[in-house]
Amino acid sequence: MIDAGSLEYAHARLGARYGGRADELVWRRLAMIRDLGAFLDAARSSALGAWVTSIGPDSDVHAIELALRAHGRERVAAIAAWMPPDWRPALEWCGLWPDLPVLQHLARGGTAPSWLRDDPLSAALREGRPAGRDAGAASLLAAARSAPERIGSLWYEAWLRRLPGQGKTPPLLAEFAGVMKMHAAQFRAPLQADGWALRRALHARLAQLFRRATLDPAAAFIFLALSALEGERLRGEIERRIAFPAARIAA
Repeated sequence: MIDAGSLEYAHARLGARYGGRADELVWRRLAMIRDLGAFLDAARSSALGAWVTSIGPDSDVHAIELALRAHGRERVAAIAAWMPPDWRPALEWCGLWPDLPVLQHLARGGTAPSWLRDDPLSAALREGRPAGRDAGAASLLAAARSAPERIGSLWYEAWLRRLPGQGKTPPLLAEFAGVMKMHAAQFRAPLQADGWALRRALHARLAQLFRRATLDPAAAFIFLALSALEGERLRGEIERRIAFPAARIAA
């Protein structure tokens, strides 16, 4: 029997989840469905079902965003629980990925968006203790107020501190971090016109890394990045149908 909380257990679970992801055939079939209600019904019966459990055809964009963010956090928590305990702090820190844009907005002095009232991030910001190393969102926001443009770097530095091994990053995990940093730099390039092409390239590179990550802790982080891309793609498909309900589906 494989014990929970071991790399063997985590790899078995991650491998099953990886093999059960929506493939391009699923995405192409969904892309042909114009009506939002029909799209959500089809998504529920596919490998994307867990993302849309609490989303209905009458959900507004704020409710959809909250639902997708909630499922993303559930994935982070589940994967962290599969891993050995010393890897959990760094994995749980990845739950802040979706929050970085709004934290940067707040760090710049922006007004909190109305949807934030209903997001768990709001409670974290109210109750966090910025002086503590593990205070999470509140700590990151406090650190970013003097340099909002560095919020990604601040998150990364805090992530490194949470890795086991006294800052010695395993080779495959270091390679993964390099891939993500390169993607972020390319995405910020002012002349970059095709963001989805960059996402597809990142997905292909992450898939290659995952296949190499047998019994390697990097597999958990790579899978979370793949999940983030999946959630982002699904968000785009849903919100495109809300914003342009009469748009024709491209052949």
